[in-house]
Amino acid sequence: MTTRIMPWNPFRELEELQNRLAALMSRSLVPSSEGQEAMRMADWAPLVDIEENENGYLIKADLPGLSKDDVHVTLENGVLSISGERKQEKEEKDKKYHRVERVYGRFVRSFTLPEDADPDQISAQFKDGVLEVRIGKSEAVKPKRIEIKG
Repeated sequence: MTTRIMPWNPFRELEELQNRLAALMSRSLVPSSEGQEAMRMADWAPLVDIEENENGYLIKADLPGLSKDDVHVTLENGVLSISGERKQEKEEKDKKYHRVERVYGRFVRSFTLPEDADPDQISAQFKDGVLEVRIGKSEAVKPKRIEIKG
């Protein structure tokens, strides 16, 4: 899934929320071998916030329970991708799970960078389960104030 960094639009956010709810509701409960209900494994996508200021963009991705070694950030053909995997805990014989709701497995979030993004000014930092990817703006594209002489 590729997302374009765009100005805030409340109707687009409403549509994204509706899509998330539809995906959540489509997860069905399937009987396990013991006759109990268990949630079917599903692909997941970490939630992100995208900010912009005059110097660049900031993407914050919530990745609880992951370490920086579980996450990869790549840039290819103007598309920034955040990928990784949350591995399911190994089942132990002396543990009995009553409910498993957290989603496990591989994930990928992709974002088409705007034209003013500078691919040479990208950095990433991971702390406390939050990945921050900073993308600088190209100097050539930044607006330049022209002084009017009189």
